[in-house]
Amino acid sequence: MVGGGLLLGTIGVFVEEAAQDPATTVWFRCVFGLAALLLWGTARGQLRQLVRLRGRTLGAVLVVGLLTVVNWGLFFAAIPRCSIAVSTVVFHVQPFWLMAMSAFWLRERVTRAQWSAAAIALGGLALATGIADELSAPGGAAPGGAASGAFGPPGYALGVGMCLLGSVSYAAASLIAKLEAERAGSFALSAGQCVVGAVLLLPWPLMHGLPAFGASWGWLAGLGVLHTGLAYVVLYAGMARLGTGRIAVLQFVYPGTAVLVDWAVYGRALSLSQMMGVGLIAVALWTLRRRA
Repeated sequence: MVGGGLLLGTIGVFVEEAAQDPATTVWFRCVFGLAALLLWGTARGQLRQLVRLRGRTLGAVLVVGLLTVVNWGLFFAAIPRCSIAVSTVVFHVQPFWLMAMSAFWLRERVTRAQWSAAAIALGGLALATGIADELSAPGGAAPGGAASGAFGPPGYALGVGMCLLGSVSYAAASLIAKLEAERAGSFALSAGQCVVGAVLLLPWPLMHGLPAFGASWGWLAGLGVLHTGLAYVVLYAGMARLGTGRIAVLQFVYPGTAVLVDWAVYGRALSLSQMMGVGLIAVALWTLRRRA
């Protein structure tokens, strides 16, 4: 779990260094990720999960794949607009969308403690996005000290909005995957999302061409092989050996690593109020998952 979290925490660097548009980035992630997953599935004898997909289960895998491709695209588009750290932190409020969706569609009971945790997380989210810095600074200093427009540098608010929309898409995909995981299998769900993305976005590189062969290809291959193939293997191997409580806590390694990587590589440190917001989200998520 720690290894997987540390690995995923570097995904923003690969996106930034590849320097491609979101559609191209997602397509390459799907293609390279699918290749890595098929190798893994062959070695583990799991390809039969793909062959036996039928009817409702096949439909669920396709929908999960579509929603996942949407949230990947929104996440990659948000990173250059509002930084790796902020994008990752905002994305990690998705468990609260999942809780709300489960309550609405599945009629699952939500306790007062869970609603309280959601309220705390929303407060933390407001701080983590940097809106408090924007409102309190005379002349409108943006998060990270950049020159500000209305709420941050140009595109910042749009990036935060993309992250929120992407986290909703991620929550919807998680809900469907949760309901169909036993019938479809985790390997089929993971490989299926790569198949959907590779097929759905194929017209984009055909129309716009591929990036020049060089360093960009290495970064894009890393997104597929490391952050999709290897991360899948490592995370599921860790989850199989740990209790729910430890899994919940160790999931904070990912956003924590992203914040540190953003600071170490690009010098974009979060302000004190943003760090407080991250802390509130972490406390709220830990409380929510502990009671799950």
